[in-house]
Amino acid sequence: MSELNLAVNINAGATAARFAADKGAKVLLVDSAPEGHEGGNTRYSGQMVGTGTDYAALKNYHEHLAAPLKPDKGQFEALIKGMANMGDYFKQYLDVEPVSMKELLKGTPSTAYVTEYPELPDADSYDDYLVHSDTSDAALWKILRQKVLDRADKIDVWYNAPAKHLLQDGQSKIVIGAQIERDHKLRNIKANNGVVLAVGGFENNKEMIQCFLQASYLSPIGTLYNKGDGIKMLEEVNAQLWNMRSYESLGQFHGLSPRQSEGKRSTNALNVFWKESSRGSVIVVGEDGTRYFNEDEMNRHGHIYNHGDWAVPLNQNHPYMIFDQAKYDELKNEPDDGLKVPGYLEQAIKADSITELADKIAKDSAVLTNTIAEFNFMAQQGKDYAFHRDPATLRKFSADGPNYAVALRQNMLNTQGGGRRDEHCQVLDPDGQPIPHLYEAGELGSPFVNKYTTGGNVADCLISGKLAGESAAVVKNDAPAAGTDFSHAGVNPNFNSASDEDRSQYATDANQYLGYSNSGMGDGVVVRTTLNTAGKIQNVEILKQTESDDYGLKAVQELPQKMVKQNTYDVDAVSGASQTSKAIKDAVKDSLDKAHGKYQA
Repeated sequence: MSELNLAVNINAGATAARFAADKGAKVLLVDSAPEGHEGGNTRYSGQMVGTGTDYAALKNYHEHLAAPLKPDKGQFEALIKGMANMGDYFKQYLDVEPVSMKELLKGTPSTAYVTEYPELPDADSYDDYLVHSDTSDAALWKILRQKVLDRADKIDVWYNAPAKHLLQDGQSKIVIGAQIERDHKLRNIKANNGVVLAVGGFENNKEMIQCFLQASYLSPIGTLYNKGDGIKMLEEVNAQLWNMRSYESLGQFHGLSPRQSEGKRSTNALNVFWKESSRGSVIVVGEDGTRYFNEDEMNRHGHIYNHGDWAVPLNQNHPYMIFDQAKYDELKNEPDDGLKVPGYLEQAIKADSITELADKIAKDSAVLTNTIAEFNFMAQQGKDYAFHRDPATLRKFSADGPNYAVALRQNMLNTQGGGRRDEHCQVLDPDGQPIPHLYEAGELGSPFVNKYTTGGNVADCLISGKLAGESAAVVKNDAPAAGTDFSHAGVNPNFNSASDEDRSQYATDANQYLGYSNSGMGDGVVVRTTLNTAGKIQNVEILKQTESDDYGLKAVQELPQKMVKQNTYDVDAVSGASQTSKAIKDAVKDSLDKAHGKYQA
């Protein structure tokens, strides 16, 4: 049996593990994803962290975001306190100077993405911090991961190791460990002082989506490994669940993007500023072929205006974007200014008439024809009587055709539901009493109950991760009596329990040098460069990489050959894989620097 002070899961778990280790705990950090895909939704997020400097104003703003619902006082106030002190957190714990999104976007329409609810009191108190001036390179996750690696003497990491069950003492109800699947076997891992669940939500669990969100399927934007395991484990120990109906979205319109097959990430969802999709002779119809919202309104994390409030609309199973030839030509010829979203025209269904189009997309032709006629009338009148779309965006459909349809699907950013937790991130039972030794962090049971604003969940990961890790690391004196049986685990005493993050000792021969880089999109690149007797590059081997399988893999395959042929690390990057190319080039440069002057370019 393996015995540890703390068993934790990623991604707020990376933060929890780091702070638990700093309090003296020996930590096991496990992730259900394989290496290179670990890190939960933070890895794929825009890495904006909610913040502000005025505690009272932040609190008032977030109370109005929650209204008419009321968040729990303890956890809510801990979140707001952490946000108000996020600048110090960045400097003290992440070793970076925070970059203000407000300052970065000042004078641009994109500032609306920071202050999503400007009409609410004290909305101007809110900002988002970045670890640098980019939002799409997983830089925050790399910092969190490095903090774990820096504590390798106290933190072991297992990949491809999902937590399956919690282990609870039957009499005291103390959570004494977790059952982890490792090397295709279930391992019972004892935790002396606490278990932190930070396994994310249920974005990839169709049954839970149907049960809690009343939708058949939602396209995940982030990780594909959030499968609701935390909900199952919480139910096993009789934890109180909360915020199960709360979830966020992103995308075009009210959080839609071109329909993809199930099990794939919705890769076009993050661009919410593409306005051309909702101007002119274009509408979106729902299940029955009628319009159901204002297409021109920018969503607020999937929430749209609903009679005085903002709410995520009930998901449509088969929504379609409908447009005519004039709109098709506009979309085709639109310059790519970084806001344009690919995938729409490639998936367009073409028909010579509305009746034919209705047949092709399984809509009632009479209903769809009437919907277009009503829209044309309102465009001619210059007033959208149905949903109050901006008159400047209204244009009649051509009577001649052809017409087009693009199948859409509702996106899922993340769920908020999980175990109810207190201000120490300890999970509560149905009577509001703490479940001994069980803690929670991140999106599993986060305190966002209604409207949501950018950066909230990432801030909560940092704040609740720290609170949970430090709380769980406290030495407990209430352990159940000796003799608790772990023998049913079926553990092979000879199985390898070493950390997956132990740095391999890659072998080198004469004139071979290792190089490292952490500047790519994955978890780092390790290369081995061989020089010939004249000091020229003879071979470049990539010993480790976890870059993407598309353009990233192309760079992995092509760059080493270019470097040998041109006898330099400084070769042209592979188009579409600039980050991966940079990582490989930096790693090879690092290896050449270690050659101590033997290499001559």
